[in-house]
Amino acid sequence: MFKIEKNITFNDSLFSILKYIAKDSPSRAKNFKIQIDNKIRNIPNMPFKARKSFHFNDHNTRDLVFKGYTIPYYIDENLSIIVILDIFKWQNK
Repeated sequence: MFKIEKNITFNDSLFSILKYIAKDSPSRAKNFKIQIDNKIRNIPNMPFKARKSFHFNDHNTRDLVFKGYTIPYYIDENLSIIVILDIFKWQNK
């Protein structure tokens, strides 16, 4: 089973997104965070299910798309680790 690691870029980007959503509705921000966590928690069940990344030229880097946001992650099969790299709106990259 793969272990999930979230890098600092992902954590910083997610914090900014949640802060922005919370300005309008703290409950929506909380719900968004719960949904993101659930999606990420399910990645190890089928790590190659998401499409190959448009942003990285690597078979092991995938793009999970969620509510207009792209969450690229890297699958390291040798170490059994999935690294969550970032989260962003596709229009912003």
